[in-house]
Amino acid sequence: MDSDQITELVEDIAARARRASLELATLPSETKNKFLAALADRLVAESGAIIEANALDLEAAEALELSAPMVERLTFTPERIAAMAEGVRQVASLPDPVGAEIEKLDPPKGFDLRKIRVPMGVIGIIYESRPNVTVDCAVLCLKSGNASILRGGKEAFHSNMKLAEIIRETLAATGISEDAVQLIPTTDRWALNALLKQDKTVHCIIPRGGESLIRFTVENSRIPVIKHYTGVCSVYIDAAADADMAESILINAKCQRPSVCNAAENLIVHQGAAELLPRLAKALHDNGVELRVDAKAKALLLASGLPLTDATEEDFHTEYNDLIISITVVADTAEAVQFINTRGSGHSDAIITGDAESAARFLNGVDSATVYHNASTRFTDGFEFGLGAEIGISTDRLHARGPMGLNELCTYKYVIHGKGEIK
Repeated sequence: MDSDQITELVEDIAARARRASLELATLPSETKNKFLAALADRLVAESGAIIEANALDLEAAEALELSAPMVERLTFTPERIAAMAEGVRQVASLPDPVGAEIEKLDPPKGFDLRKIRVPMGVIGIIYESRPNVTVDCAVLCLKSGNASILRGGKEAFHSNMKLAEIIRETLAATGISEDAVQLIPTTDRWALNALLKQDKTVHCIIPRGGESLIRFTVENSRIPVIKHYTGVCSVYIDAAADADMAESILINAKCQRPSVCNAAENLIVHQGAAELLPRLAKALHDNGVELRVDAKAKALLLASGLPLTDATEEDFHTEYNDLIISITVVADTAEAVQFINTRGSGHSDAIITGDAESAARFLNGVDSATVYHNASTRFTDGFEFGLGAEIGISTDRLHARGPMGLNELCTYKYVIHGKGEIK
């Protein structure tokens, strides 16, 4: 297809999504939940077909020269499909946000005035690599009464197409418009350009992927964008940290799944916990992590015999998405807070300490969407927060921040019941 044909395709998708969104806004909760339950069952039943489609993407990954962590993000297994289906069931079990009363006001005239939660309308989601996003975003949008337009990356094209087929078939079987969830059936870059211009029919864009994709989206969109650019997350080991807990949380935050945005990229150690650093560095090394150290950390680790790489200032601003970590040593918690606020990305940061005062100083001072005391940054996730699947993680300050669940996919309107009042 040429650019004019792609533009026409995207305009048609957006127009149909808008019509579907008006129907979804008044769809009963029972109908939405019936669809979600049926979809969860279909995903499990179709596991073989999903994995077969996914195999085509994995075969192409080699030609695309994807890194091992990126391939890991792309891969479907029966266990991951089952977990994805469980996320759908969890969304079904959550309260329907549409129509919920946010606030009852008391206007001077005395009429009944309430602020009511309503869907945004049409939400466009742009994403790369992770095909589970197709299902996560579709179900969250539908449960919150929104139509969704999905634009996945070429890395997961076959997986996304199969999942979209299952979703649309389930919508039809439940009596819901198939236009409620649409996947743009091309990975041509022009489709993204066209989608970002549909400000008459699309109400919000949520990009999920690398920083370059997100910056391109923000710079070219006529539609409001909710996003986070990078996930530069830090784990700070305070002087009062328990050694076993510090090691356990650090290894989980860095190594459990290094390719995701809530994995730790920086290790910050209080000088009062300097004796812990060789142990922590060895644990990281034993788990295959490359150690990039500043001068202070290097001085404490020279005797360890571990392979060390000198860290640059840029390293502490970098989301590696890989088994690499940058390490520094600070004088106190105040310096750790300043370090994170100047080098982090406002995503997720953790302090490991038994000192309540240090914990409070960190939690209050770090300007991030999610802050942790004695827990791994890997919990910044809609499912882990009990929101069901998430549509994204926002580091913005307007409308939504942190994992975005059902409530964050709604706006509101004022509903007035009068008794003949006039002004």
